[in-house]
Formats: sequence, C-alpha cells, structure tokens
Amino acid sequence: MSSNQTPLVDIRGLKEYFPIQTGAFKTTPLKAVDDVSFTINRGETLGLVGESGCGKTTVGRTILHLYKPTAGEIRYDGKLIQTKADINELRKKATMVFQDPYSSLNPRMTVSDIIGEPLDIHKLYKSKEERMERILQLMDYVGLNSEHASRYAHEFSGGQRQRIGIARALAVNPEFIVCDEPVSALDVSIQAQVINMFDELQDKLGLTYLFIAHDLLVVRHISDRIAVMYLGKMVELADAAEIYDHPMHPYSQSLLSSVPVPDPITARANKRIVLSGDIPSPLNAPSGCPFRTRCRFAKDICAQSMPEFKEVRPGHFAACHCIETGDVPPYHGGNE
Repeated sequence: MSSNQTPLVDIRGLKEYFPIQTGAFKTTPLKAVDDVSFTINRGETLGLVGESGCGKTTVGRTILHLYKPTAGEIRYDGKLIQTKADINELRKKATMVFQDPYSSLNPRMTVSDIIGEPLDIHKLYKSKEERMERILQLMDYVGLNSEHASRYAHEFSGGQRQRIGIARALAVNPEFIVCDEPVSALDVSIQAQVINMFDELQDKLGLTYLFIAHDLLVVRHISDRIAVMYLGKMVELADAAEIYDHPMHPYSQSLLSSVPVPDPITARANKRIVLSGDIPSPLNAPSGCPFRTRCRFAKDICAQSMPEFKEVRPGHFAACHCIETGDVPPYHGGNE
C-alpha cells in the first residue's frame, strides 16, 4: 500500500472516558481509551492485542460510534465522522462481529431473520425473493446450508453461531469489519476454521479488518500489522513479522515470551519474561508511563511523563523512555 493513498480508517487522538461514581456526589473518569492514534489501509488487517481490560474492545466500538467518543477524530475514507447522518452512512460500510456467539444472537429469531435484519433496516432489497436470495448467498459464504435458515440460534454449536454472526455482519456488503475477539469463545479446533474463513472472505470480498484479540498466535496468522495496547494506551505498532521477531516495548516482549512454542527444545530455551504485580486500575492509573509499575527497566523519568508514541525505526512505532535511552535489550525469545 503506497503511503500517498488515503487510509480507509484514520484514528487521531481517540479518547473514551466513562464517568464512574466514586462517592455520593463524585464521579471519576475511567480512561478506557486514552489518546490512541493509528490508521488502517484498505484491504489490510490490523491486529489489536493486549490484556483483558486494556481498552481493545472499547476502541472497536468507539470507531463504529457504538460509544460516543470523548475526544479525538475518526475519519473513514478521508471523511470525518461527526453527524448522525455520517454515522448512519458509516454503518452501511462498517460492521462488527461480536465476541460471544451465545449472547449476540436473538434466541427468538430464526437464522434467516437474524441475517436478514440488516437488510431490513437499510432496505437493501426490492422483493421478498431478492431478500431470501441474499440471505442464502450470505449463508453460503460462511459455510452454512440453506436448510439452516429456518432454525434457531440455540440449535447450533458455538462455531456455527459465530458463522451466523459473520453472515449478519456481511449483509450490508461492508468494506470494514471490527472483529471483537471473534474466536476467543470457541474451541481451539474450531478457531482455525473460523480464522481461515475470515482470510478467505477478505480475499473474496476485499474486506478490511480491525482484528481484536488477546491471543498473539491468532493475531499473527491473520494480521498485516499488529498494535499492542496497555491500560488504554497504544504502546507499540509494527508489521506482524517485525513485532514477532523484534518487539521493542518491554510489555510486548513479555507478551511474546508467554506464547507457547510447539518445539520442546526451543520452548526450553525460551526465557519467559514474567511481569510483577497486577495490572493497575484504569480509575487510578500510574503517573507517566502506565506500564512503569510492572516494568523491569523503569526509571524516574517514567513516573514523570508519558513517553511519546513515535517511530523508533521505519514503520515501527513505540512509546517507551527506556527504548530511547537504549536500556531495553533486543528480544531473543527463541521463538523466531
């Protein structure tokens, strides 16, 4: 993708704060997403990883305006999304696949009604025959049989339910899909099938993905670039291979060291980087760098100011004072 092309999704300084009641007349902002910026090019998959509670899902939902952004700019295909009309237009081009296939499907609706609901909302058919034809086409895309159309969601396995959710997301013929941990609730054997299906659909329909996950192996398989989040902040962003072979941020290095390696000899040589302490509460985040309370390289400057998220080497961005001073050694995890 040449740099002079407009990114499909352009996020600048995105903030999402939720007011939490912390006293009788007092609210404290929970900084779920705090000054996050990135772009996603057309046809690309950006993997977004981090621990539970780091703000990954909130980023995805805020991009689609399921949450109203506290601050920052969301541009889609060069256009700033601001008004209600902009949001309605965005939702014809951008959709979401939710994490839990058990709670994201209406148990009272048949499969054809679930998949057909976006067609009804956006009036995307001229006759009932055309509507049914489109539903059966979508079911075929995700590997469901036409006889499944009149059945209910509870009659299906987790993997099949997620396929129904994916077919529903494809109904409006979107360009961009936010995949919110779409395989984390599925058996490992089913995960690979669903991931491969996402890959095939991307090639077939020219889709662009924001793929949210906490499993680095899943993200590596499908992503062109990977972004790492910690406590509402973006800490590293680079090509998938670059992140795996040369992670620069201490948090990314720790995440990678915990990825299981199938080769026992390599696994024994792999030095696990164990983080001390628990992830702090986003209601009471540390001053300066949010990772400093668990970082083995932390210095005084880390408590004083948040490091700038900047290009450390071509195409590789990170936010860490210790990288700038050369205190973070190169990663040799043994799983390259």
